[in-house]
Amino acid sequence: MSLIIVALLALGTYWFGEDGQSTSPATSSDKDIVQLVFPSERYPETAKHIQDAISSGESAICTIDREQAEENRSQSLKDVPTKKGYDRDEWPMAMCQEGGEGADIAYIKPSDNRGAGSWVGNQLENYADGTRVELMFR
Repeated sequence: MSLIIVALLALGTYWFGEDGQSTSPATSSDKDIVQLVFPSERYPETAKHIQDAISSGESAICTIDREQAEENRSQSLKDVPTKKGYDRDEWPMAMCQEGGEGADIAYIKPSDNRGAGSWVGNQLENYADGTRVELMFR
């Protein structure tokens, strides 16, 4: 219950600012970092991979760069063979400026990986390229 209250307070502060003025997520400045609480209980393999990758030195920040996603994915996965029954999960994600060559790759069950990808995509759909994002884990 307290986690829900904290999340609602954080959202209220984000949407309306500490001064109560309405703000839009699509207009955050380059200095702002959008923090999203990742649903680790729903996507535990992906959550563990992201946390492990960050602990190993990968960037904790994702700067949205959708135009570069296909090239980043190609670069990050080029030397990682496919494995039957698994997806290759990347951190930083391909849609991040920080992604691409050198990204941390883990084999994840498709339902976990694709569900997490869909969740992240839905959360970020209204944010412009250049928005900096940090996934939070509780």
